[in-house]
Amino acid sequence: MNHLDILENKSVYILREAYANFKNLGMLWSIGKDSTVLLWLARKAFFGHVPFTLIHIDTSYKIPEMIEYRDKITREWHLNMVYGKNETAIGSGNSYPAGKTDRITCCGLLKTQALKEVLSAEGVRYRFDHGKGKYVQDPNGDPFTGIIAGIRADEEGSRSKERYFSSRDKENAWDIGEQPPEFWNYYNTDFPPGAHLRIHPLLDWTELNVWEYIDREKIPTVSLYYSKGGGKRYRSLGCYPCTFPVESDAKDPAEIVEELRTGKFSNIAERSGRAQDREDGGGLETLRREGYM
Repeated sequence: MNHLDILENKSVYILREAYANFKNLGMLWSIGKDSTVLLWLARKAFFGHVPFTLIHIDTSYKIPEMIEYRDKITREWHLNMVYGKNETAIGSGNSYPAGKTDRITCCGLLKTQALKEVLSAEGVRYRFDHGKGKYVQDPNGDPFTGIIAGIRADEEGSRSKERYFSSRDKENAWDIGEQPPEFWNYYNTDFPPGAHLRIHPLLDWTELNVWEYIDREKIPTVSLYYSKGGGKRYRSLGCYPCTFPVESDAKDPAEIVEELRTGKFSNIAERSGRAQDREDGGGLETLRREGYM
């Protein structure tokens, strides 16, 4: 086996362990490269079927191609897809793009709070109805006991402190110091009643690994990751007012792999184009302690 086979096998094992040990798990799908690789791995782990509900948090400020791609893949792969919105904050204009708050507060409202409401089944969420071919309100959904997320330890400082199986409290708050140790291939799946789980099958993958895997598996992604001739592309995706492209001529996964192997971005953080990271002191720890992805 090569290094991608080893990573794939470990991630598939963790996905199957999660499914075997916990009920009513959801899988976060941000539409980005990492969570799309995670979705691909879930299809492999369960022989073409994804047994988890896919969860997307729609801030109303995502780049339109991301939403188009989400719905296209949902239809083609027949995914059980829900999305949530903090409609109260959006309706009142309480967001950074509307000029009523700063970026960190906006992320807290439109992402963290919306995610908490989806997970607890206390907020508004919409489920894709494959029979009708559209989203319908899902008022009677059950709470999720945990979520599977495509975060990587190398992507950003606070994520390097995570575990494969990481507990949150009932408010989804993260106490870094209370995380159990994980030795070798031993993963703790014994958590107290009321704990909310975060499960991270891609924790040991790197940005290079992700793009090598996308290239090998021919995984479809949004075209925003590739230069269309203007010398720029997105390296990390988020809301359009707070996400900026990087200088790059890479037009496909193979060219991105080559850029990463030659060290083009060795001194540039992967999320350098995400403005909210800079406002949070260069990382996401404040947001993530409060329940952010």
